[in-house]
Amino acid sequence: MQRRQGRVNAGLLLLLYQISQVGLQNIPPVTLGVIALNIFLFLNPVRPLPEVCISVHEGFYRKNWQRLLLSPVHHADDWHLYYNMISMLWKGIMLEKKIKSIWFAYIIAVFSILIGVVYMVLEFMLVKILDDPSYEMNCAVGFSGVLFALKVLNNHYNPGRVSSVLGLQISSKYACWVELVAIHLISPG
Repeated sequence: MQRRQGRVNAGLLLLLYQISQVGLQNIPPVTLGVIALNIFLFLNPVRPLPEVCISVHEGFYRKNWQRLLLSPVHHADDWHLYYNMISMLWKGIMLEKKIKSIWFAYIIAVFSILIGVVYMVLEFMLVKILDDPSYEMNCAVGFSGVLFALKVLNNHYNPGRVSSVLGLQISSKYACWVELVAIHLISPG
């Protein structure tokens, strides 16, 4: 999970290019702020990834609750950042205009914390169900969980739409699940 230093961040460059193609003036303020924060923390991480990722061991047993705030806004590498922020860009443009910026900011903040809590609960359940304590040590970073929640919310506000996932036309109510599998296949971990 350690980021490689001293290389060209092609994913970051592509992200900046695509943002410029959309135009800063066309990106709602909270969406732009979230993307800017994630880019800033990618370039200037608060701590190394092993010290910000969320896990049952670190978050629950060691009571390191600040990881709930830090893990969603740190990314493993530039492609992880790229996929998440492109997804944030499109979901943010659609949702923020629909539900307004203040409500959207609130939703992002709540989802960011709740996703870490849900992650820890699921990992804890895996420990108990599979009797495998290694799941307590699984550590995660990134905005993917928040994006998945936004996708479900977007489907609620825009029912009956069709989405394209890897070139396949899929009903939006199922697209979030297909997108989740596709992301896992494209960028496992």
